[in-house]
Amino acid sequence: MTGMPSWTIAPEPVDSPAAAALWRAYYTEVSDRWYLLHEGHPTDPAELEREITASTGEELAPPGGRLLLARYGGEPAGTAGVRLLDATTAELKRVFVRKELRGQGGAPLLVRAAENAARALGAERMILDTRHDLVEARALYTRLGYEETEPHNDDAYAEHWFSKKLRGLPSAG
Repeated sequence: MTGMPSWTIAPEPVDSPAAAALWRAYYTEVSDRWYLLHEGHPTDPAELEREITASTGEELAPPGGRLLLARYGGEPAGTAGVRLLDATTAELKRVFVRKELRGQGGAPLLVRAAENAARALGAERMILDTRHDLVEARALYTRLGYEETEPHNDDAYAEHWFSKKLRGLPSAG
């Protein structure tokens, strides 16, 4: 009997080929969703290229950040990033699982691994923002104990803000 593929999550350099491919997939999906919802067409390819190359992800690199890469059956499958905003607050970024692997348990594993990475960086609280149309993300964060809060930034695309205390909670692995 052959076992089901399993998830593994480990830190990844932000400029690795796997991280770059997943960043492209993530940004393409969230950008296209926004443009299709608000303007009725996918992202202009030239704009997409500009935005993908403009965001190096350096804020997710050590010492003040971590990019985690999930593999499913050994293949790159998703990411989650953490960056310290101050000595006790981390921000969750780039939570993404490839569309064909959603519903297989990877997203909660990624978020929990990101919480552990934030704790290791000294964070006592994790914050994040997301958009209204990303209903799956909002449901995931709520299910994992994040509470909706007042805005903590003025990002043009942020419509929902969440926070979760990290200290005093068990480190789920």
